Amino acid sequence: MRKIANLLFEARKLKDIPRSGYQFLEAGGETVAEHSFMATFIAFVLSRMHPDIDHDKLIRMCLVHDLPETRTGDLNHVQKRYVAPDEHRAMEDALSGIPFKADIMNLIEEFNEGTTPEARLARDADQLAFILDLKALADLGYKPPLKWLNNVVGRLFTDTGKNLAESILATDSDAWWMPDGHPVD
Repeated sequence: MRKIANLLFEARKLKDIPRSGYQFLEAGGETVAEHSFMATFIAFVLSRMHPDIDHDKLIRMCLVHDLPETRTGDLNHVQKRYVAPDEHRAMEDALSGIPFKADIMNLIEEFNEGTTPEARLARDADQLAFILDLKALADLGYKPPLKWLNNVVGRLFTDTGKNLAESILATDSDAWWMPDGHPVD
C-alpha cells in the first residue's frame, strides 16, 4: 500500500507543475493536472461520438497520458527539439512495485504511438484542450494565441477532432452563458 500511496502523491504533484507553453504565450496558464482533466473530459465527449471504440480505454489513456511529467516536467514544443525525456524510464521508476503497472505503462505507450483509434482520439483530446485555451485567450484580445492556433489544429488526427476544432474556433468562448448576448439568469 505504501507504493500506491507514493504513486498517489506523485500524481497529485501534477497539480503543481505548470504547462510550459504558456510562458511563451505570455498569457494564460494551467497546471498539468488542469490540462489532464480537460483532455479527459474531452475524451469522454469524443467517446460518445464514436460508439465503436473502447470508451473506457480512451478515458483512462487521457487520464494518465501526462503522468510521466511528474518526473520529466512539461516540455514544450521548442524544448522537445533539444531534450528527449525518457518517459519509459520515468514510469518504470514511478510504478515499480505497483500491481497495475502494466496497465498504466501500456496506456501511455499506446498514447505515444498514436496508432489505435483510441490513441488518435486521445491525442486529439490533448490538442483540443489546448485549442480551447488558445481560443478563450484570443477571445479576451490576446494576439499570440492567434499565431498558434493553426499549428495546433494541424496536429489533429481525426475528422471528429478537426470538425470539433472548427466548431470551437467558430464559437465565442462565453456563448454558453450569454446565448443572446446577456448572462443567463
